Amino acid sequence: MSCNHRTRTSALLSKNDDRKQVQIGCPDQPWRSIICVFSSNELVDPLYNIMNDTEMEAAALSGISSIGEAVSGRGENVHYQPQDQDEDEDDDDDVYYIPPRRPSLDLGNGAMDISNWHRVDHAVAPALSYCSMKSEENADNMEDMEDEDEEGCSTRIHLYRADSFSSCYSFDSDDCEKRTPKDKDIEEDVPELTDRPELITDPNEIRHPSLTVAFTFKAICKTLKELSDENLKTVKMMLWNRYPQTFTTPPHSMDIVDLVDRLLECYSLEVSLQITRSILEEMERKKLVDYLKTLCLRNEVRHDLSETLKKKYGKVCEGFTTQGAKTPIDDIYTNLFITTTCDNGPNIEHEVMTIEKLDSNREEGTRLSIDDIMSARRLQDMNMRSLLITGVAGSGKSMAVQKLILDWIEEKSHQHVTFLFPLPFRELKQFEGSKVSLLEIIQTLYPETKRLRDEDYRSDNCKMLFVFDGLDEYKGNLDFQNTELLCDHTDPTSLNIIVVNLLRSRLLYRGLFIITTRPQVKRCIPWDAHYDEIEVRGFCDSEKDEYFKKKFQDPDQAARVIEYISSLKTLRIMCHLPLFCSLVAEECQRLFTEQGADAELPRSITYMYTKLLLALTRHHRMSRAPELKPEDERDFLMKLGKLAFNMLEQGQFKMIKSDWKEVGISDEEAVVNSGLCTQYVTKPFVLFQEKVISFIHPTMQEYLAALYVFLSYSNHGKNIFEQHLKQKVRGMLKGHKKMDLYKSAVDRSLQCEDGKLDLFLRFLFGMATKTNLELIQPFCTSSLKWPTVIKDAMALIKKKLSEHHPPGRKNNLQRCLEELDWSASGAAAASS
Repeated sequence: MSCNHRTRTSALLSKNDDRKQVQIGCPDQPWRSIICVFSSNELVDPLYNIMNDTEMEAAALSGISSIGEAVSGRGENVHYQPQDQDEDEDDDDDVYYIPPRRPSLDLGNGAMDISNWHRVDHAVAPALSYCSMKSEENADNMEDMEDEDEEGCSTRIHLYRADSFSSCYSFDSDDCEKRTPKDKDIEEDVPELTDRPELITDPNEIRHPSLTVAFTFKAICKTLKELSDENLKTVKMMLWNRYPQTFTTPPHSMDIVDLVDRLLECYSLEVSLQITRSILEEMERKKLVDYLKTLCLRNEVRHDLSETLKKKYGKVCEGFTTQGAKTPIDDIYTNLFITTTCDNGPNIEHEVMTIEKLDSNREEGTRLSIDDIMSARRLQDMNMRSLLITGVAGSGKSMAVQKLILDWIEEKSHQHVTFLFPLPFRELKQFEGSKVSLLEIIQTLYPETKRLRDEDYRSDNCKMLFVFDGLDEYKGNLDFQNTELLCDHTDPTSLNIIVVNLLRSRLLYRGLFIITTRPQVKRCIPWDAHYDEIEVRGFCDSEKDEYFKKKFQDPDQAARVIEYISSLKTLRIMCHLPLFCSLVAEECQRLFTEQGADAELPRSITYMYTKLLLALTRHHRMSRAPELKPEDERDFLMKLGKLAFNMLEQGQFKMIKSDWKEVGISDEEAVVNSGLCTQYVTKPFVLFQEKVISFIHPTMQEYLAALYVFLSYSNHGKNIFEQHLKQKVRGMLKGHKKMDLYKSAVDRSLQCEDGKLDLFLRFLFGMATKTNLELIQPFCTSSLKWPTVIKDAMALIKKKLSEHHPPGRKNNLQRCLEELDWSASGAAAASS
């Protein structure tokens, strides 16, 4: 009898026999009937009700193992007894006829007795946060399931999985034999349900924002991966037994990913973690329970730390005139030129002269990105824990560090690091003069780390990266030989002892350290310490343009600025320093704001160099050394400028110790505090090396030389180009005429065929412009009547242009005229 037949039931009972027979089947086809024998006391009127209301009794009486088999006639123990149709008709008076039963597929509208159905627990509503990671279509399905849950259907989620099926499928289905759910009596279910751990969720509890689907999935997977294969099978069996509404089929074939995926699909994040912990606790795997709790704790602390760092390092303040204006770092950050070779010396690209590489490192290094600085592969290849990042002032070291911190926060790079702690030396100064431990320093600057335990600082699977920005700002005594040993990060001591032991890699031996510094005369890390060193060299040409495109939201303005700096080759070269780029952009933005989109951009390079000088010696110096008195600042610049002028006349671009002694300049003030100079190591001989100091760029040397000559004339009435004896006699008789300085400077410059004084002359003329005089006024002890000087200087240049000179010199005189022309209109307006 096929499953799609309509069936009816009849019973044939013999009155003369104590045993009665029941025929179940089709009377028209008796060979398909089933004959069952009953005792006479069992066949009473209730038989009709029994056959009508329950199918389990019929299956049991006929020896069939399942209800589906009873209905379809596929049972193994069924015996068919065909009977004669005529015999049935003769015995009509001797039988009781039972009316046909309701068809199995037509359940009708009446009440149904489901007391013997398979017990199916209500499924817990799936976690919304998990389904949110899927497609929009699944999200819509989730909303439909939530509506149906409210109406009473709580197992709807099974319909969306290929390996699940409804426990309420029709007995007449063709595959009812192939997919049979696990049979359990109600009595057997009860003790198992009571043994299941109760899942406690507080509806009023606020979920920590760090508890995300990605983290929960990763944490449970990492924990289960620590189990052996046998223990993992035990976990799967426990999940199957305890949560049948989730695992409707044995999960033995599931890998860890599928297992956790199924868990998160049916339960909330908190409940999924609770289920995992409860099973591991019953298996007495306490270490794994603690491991899972540790992952959750570290995740919460990391999230809170990231929020603090994002507020602190998410924006950057550029330049030195807009103190309060901050810009998101992603809006302006441009890739920096970072190389694995150090001691490269300054950038020697020049508009006029060709300067040889200054006996520095000539090796071609590997270019690095921010992602590579402390990457897991680089740490493994280099086998190092400490990294020193050097670079001249304004080259972008701090910007690189800020980008690294932000990328770690946004999980773009350095994800093998669990915690990242920036400890700038300017912030560490608050701990000078007091006893403090490294742990107290970290907890003071980042209070959210107080939840971390001691084992977190000592664990191999909890890497911590400490970033010490601006070691050149630290004025403590770095005595690496006589400073006492410190190995415990909880021991209170002085700040100097902590810094020395960190640099010697004796404190937190599992930690990773990044130190940024300007090149110093004394080594800031001991020679026997194992560390790597890289150098930040600013922007390449393509990055210069990219910076201005990001800086100016208006593409037309960005194009104008790029065209402007390209028309002045010295500005283009000097823009390899990100600091100089920011000063140029700041000035152009000011002009666009005041004069509109058609504003005339400055042609004077002297003005931009003066802004760079003030940014380095004042704004950037404040965090490194006490403020200098005006007379001390002026004296330092005069000495440094004199050295620059003497070196320029000799065609020299590097300084040795004897040069410093002659002029009486502190190398620390020139290299570390002011940032106008840099230090590198040269190797003039095979087994010999020496430390050399040079200016951060040859044009900075030319600018300082011009400033020295100009201040000598304006403050003391001295013309550096005249003979000393003649100068003294003329100084006693009468004062210099203002144009004497420029006449002698032009004559000396035209005599140099190699053009070594060309840019110097351009800077010297630019010193007299109004805008530049306003900036250098603190260095001047007397004021000049600049409108007269400008007119006389322009007349002098035009006269020299009419004379016969080499093309290179004439071109430079034209550039000198441009230095003055930018302020010519302003001068005329002021004189009138």
